[in-house]
Amino acid sequence: MTAEQKKENVQLYKEEEKQEEEKEEDASSTFKMPSGAKSKKKSPSNHNAAPEPELIQVSYIFPNGDRYEGECTKSASGAIVRTGVGKHTSPNGIVYTGEWQDDKINGKGTLQLPSGAQYEGQFHDNMYHGTGTYTFPDGSTYKGQFCMNRLEGEGVFTNTQGLVWTGKFEGESAMGLKLLHTN
Repeated sequence: MTAEQKKENVQLYKEEEKQEEEKEEDASSTFKMPSGAKSKKKSPSNHNAAPEPELIQVSYIFPNGDRYEGECTKSASGAIVRTGVGKHTSPNGIVYTGEWQDDKINGKGTLQLPSGAQYEGQFHDNMYHGTGTYTFPDGSTYKGQFCMNRLEGEGVFTNTQGLVWTGKFEGESAMGLKLLHTN
């Protein structure tokens, strides 16, 4: 993106923000919803449960150049927060596509890194947490359990030569791994 394009995006952002402030002077939000944003309501699945918040479709460019396209909701304070499914792209090449909750990466998704590494699986509070697959920049993979961004629990590591190691992983160590015989 050229400096001129960035300047145009910032100018567009400021114009949209001003329009929204005029429309919603009393709402304080994490970021302003762009004009033309679409909203949809989810129908509650349980009649006794509290109704789910209204989902709003947004396309937003942050002041640092990050971009978010996807679903949001309004919090009790009126702030717009990423909730639902969306795609967040940073200018340095980090791309996350998946589920959000309360403005954090939560649920299933895919995180692609500029190095070529990729994680696909479960997230909790912006961390790899649960079952997932991490593909290293060299093409080797780990499939298994993660806990707070660490390989933690039963998993399978496949190196670039196709050798498959299985066992219990604990962060940076993996005592007692077994090499599976592949023919």
